[in-house]
Amino acid sequence: MPFGAHETMEVHEILNEKMNLIEHFALYGQMAQSPAVRDLVSRHLQTAVAGYDQLVAYTHDYSAAKAPGAGMPGFNSGIRPEQIQYGLDRPAPMAPMLQGALNDRQILAAVLSCHKASAKNHMQACLECADPNVRRMLQQGANLCAEQAYETFLIMNQQGLYQVPTMQDHTAKTFLHAYQPSNPGPAPMM
Repeated sequence: MPFGAHETMEVHEILNEKMNLIEHFALYGQMAQSPAVRDLVSRHLQTAVAGYDQLVAYTHDYSAAKAPGAGMPGFNSGIRPEQIQYGLDRPAPMAPMLQGALNDRQILAAVLSCHKASAKNHMQACLECADPNVRRMLQQGANLCAEQAYETFLIMNQQGLYQVPTMQDHTAKTFLHAYQPSNPGPAPMM
């Protein structure tokens, strides 16, 4: 089964990105000070390796599409919207640090950035694929990266490292309520 030129190049880019992510997460795991951060990085590293191996296996012999458990597990946060900390509470000043080691805040920020970029790149690559199995694997990769980005955000939010700015309630409602249903009246009879 041949791969198209677009999907070959897109999968090449995703595999390169995953290799980079795996190598960085391995370093982050060694540098993390908090057990919670080490655990998060370790779990995300294992998932990245599994996704990388699955995609590599498929490009070698198409076996990954038929493998048991080919669908990567998702992340279910169980978080309700009211559990998110909204608003700014004296955010600490930030500037790039030029030391040789990373602290937990820097590791979490890097993990979050990796997942966000990887989710976008997986979805963009998916849109260029003709092979339905490669397309599905890339979609699953995008979804998994999005879920892991959210898990990372939750830890950062709970620690006050990722604060969510807000607007006055009437401003947000005025802004968003400008959008109206396409047909505000009763549905037409067919």
